[in-house]
Amino acid sequence: MDLMDPVSLLLLFVLTLAFFLKRDSFWNTSRRDLPPGPRPWPLIGNLHLLDVKRPYRTLSKLSKRYGPVFSFQLGFQKVVVLTGHEMVTEALVNQADAFAERPAVPIFEEIAEGYGVVFSHGENWKVMRRFTLTTLRDYGMGKRTIEEKIVEECHFLIQKFESYQRKPFETTVIMNAAVANIIVSILLGKRFEYEDPTFLRLLNLVNENVRLVGSPSVTLYNMFPALGFLFGARKTVLDNRDELFAFIQATFIKHLKVLDENDQRSFIDTFLIRQQEEKNKNKIDGFFHNENLKAVVGNLFAAGMETTSTTLRWALLLMMKYPEIQNKVQEEITTVIGSAQPQIEHRSKLPYTDAVIHEVQRFANIIPMNLPRTTCADVTLKGYFIPKGTYIIPLLYSVLYDESQWEKPLQFYPEHFLDSEGKFVKRDAFMPFSAGRRMCAGETLAKMELFLLFMGLLQRFTFQPAPGTSKEDLDLTPAVGGTTPPMPYSICAVPRS
Repeated sequence: MDLMDPVSLLLLFVLTLAFFLKRDSFWNTSRRDLPPGPRPWPLIGNLHLLDVKRPYRTLSKLSKRYGPVFSFQLGFQKVVVLTGHEMVTEALVNQADAFAERPAVPIFEEIAEGYGVVFSHGENWKVMRRFTLTTLRDYGMGKRTIEEKIVEECHFLIQKFESYQRKPFETTVIMNAAVANIIVSILLGKRFEYEDPTFLRLLNLVNENVRLVGSPSVTLYNMFPALGFLFGARKTVLDNRDELFAFIQATFIKHLKVLDENDQRSFIDTFLIRQQEEKNKNKIDGFFHNENLKAVVGNLFAAGMETTSTTLRWALLLMMKYPEIQNKVQEEITTVIGSAQPQIEHRSKLPYTDAVIHEVQRFANIIPMNLPRTTCADVTLKGYFIPKGTYIIPLLYSVLYDESQWEKPLQFYPEHFLDSEGKFVKRDAFMPFSAGRRMCAGETLAKMELFLLFMGLLQRFTFQPAPGTSKEDLDLTPAVGGTTPPMPYSICAVPRS
């Protein structure tokens, strides 16, 4: 059944009526200082207004009518949408503690079951995030040791590109594998060959789940969870989760057999050592149990791969679309470092290259809806009252495309990050990693990966469309999913002389 078909939607609403009785909301509609918004219909809320494939576009348009803080109803779920740099900063940064929780989104509650880092709550989130950040730093995040791993992986990636001998190829799996290997080297203490069937299966599980959690089917399931049996995508997501967790469990069982407190070689080793320490202290209610281990490793594997590899795929597409920008990047690299090995310390000497990478992140708009938040206390924003427990959407799309912050928001324009003298400038509205208490824990690692891999590839290759495809034919329309990857494309990697 095509759930986007009008007849099917009508059937869905009829079935919903059979499953639900209109229930009271925590939302006190008698208050006059609540955020404005479109009037909801019974049962479906404002679903009739929503582009369920690209909801961020609908919400951005509505902000022009209702302002930077407005309400919107998804089924029975009342949400408050925050738009624009000023409002998102006020909430996530200036009132960070009040916006530090995650709402109970049905698909994420089923995937994580309250464990891990990304979708967990309360004390579990605090403990797991603190452990994750500390352990990632111990294994080199932001340091020379992880830089060496990224550089090593870049060599393997270059060899893979060279193997196609200028012939066109698709980059999704290759880029996923390269980026995933960097986080895998921390999580498992090893790397995989790009053709390894187990590795390819894991990449596919993550890739498919990221796509499906942003699909119209799962969006509707989150609004009407009692009708879960109608949504095949939900079952696929959970089956994929189970297969990924089974691999993680089998891996840490192997690690347990050779575990040595004095020779910790991976994130999993460090977690297992901490687990044993907790048991020795007879901590019955501790957080270092197997369910959290599976969830945290799953979080890091997925987050450590998907967004960075997607950004790099956008970068190569944009270099083909705008060859004059690609040429300027290559000229800067050649002038400043020549054929020397790219290093993080080169970033300050390559302002145009750095600006292009930042503009790719802004323009690509990888997570336009952000991950949702919920308020931990009653708060006031722009004179509007938002009660504790409100589902919040801090719309990153509206920040990265804010007309008041960017000279040419709808265009790919690296000069957004350059001053009149060509020096790199930071921009407050640059928030691809979100902000506040729940901002991306792997931001430092992702920035290193993007710079070193992008610079390494542009140093060695010129990227061109497949024969018969012009730069005008290249489509910059994002695909649909939990992230916004580019549409599939073929690329030719031409070695530079």
